Amino acid sequence: MSDLQIAAASAADLGAVLAFWKTAAEGASISDDLPGVGQLHARDPHALLLARRDGELVGTVIAGFDGWRCHLYRLAVHPEHRRQGIGAALLAAAEERFSELGGRRADAMVLDRNTPAHAAWRAGGYHPEDHWTRWVKPLEG
Repeated sequence: MSDLQIAAASAADLGAVLAFWKTAAEGASISDDLPGVGQLHARDPHALLLARRDGELVGTVIAGFDGWRCHLYRLAVHPEHRRQGIGAALLAAAEERFSELGGRRADAMVLDRNTPAHAAWRAGGYHPEDHWTRWVKPLEG
């Protein structure tokens, strides 16, 4: 895995990340657009981590910290590069970031229907909590 580089995304990467998610990520979010990821990057330029192999984008994770909780979103690995440890490396980088920021627990948004991802999250030491349900309200029109 020594040829894998993980680093924070630059503003110039954001368009490529959105295109990557169309291939590699399951589901879509209301904020999966340039203004949405641009706002994330402007607020916390180190939250969006990219994995590259030989310069090619092969994986992403958003490792957001609000000062109290650590949140993981958009763990995605390109289908042609799965089962090579990229997801695990991204999670390790995210957890290292959280530790450096003083985070004490990480949670992850994982689609219920994305059963292949469940195994990857479990392998990383994560598990679903049966006593929580996420409640949402879109703030846009």
